[in-house]
Amino acid sequence: MPKVVFTHPVSDTAHWASKHSERVEAFASWGSNVVDYLSADGSSNVAVSVDVHDLAAMQAALDSPEIEAAKQAHGVLEPLMIHIEKS
Repeated sequence: MPKVVFTHPVSDTAHWASKHSERVEAFASWGSNVVDYLSADGSSNVAVSVDVHDLAAMQAALDSPEIEAAKQAHGVLEPLMIHIEKS
């Protein structure tokens, strides 16, 4: 099961961090062990790591209107970078 790391800026780090449980719920059908990271330099860049058991389902979810709405509600800004662990 690869670990996937998402990195992106947000409009408000405190607001984004407060939405952790919603991210866990949104990712539950394809991933587990959702961990949020704030930038050590105090910038608006954040990261999320997820243990992904279904990469195809993850990709389909990322293209869904539900995830797009969640991104907007959480203050996610572009660019969104996706990093997949190499085994």
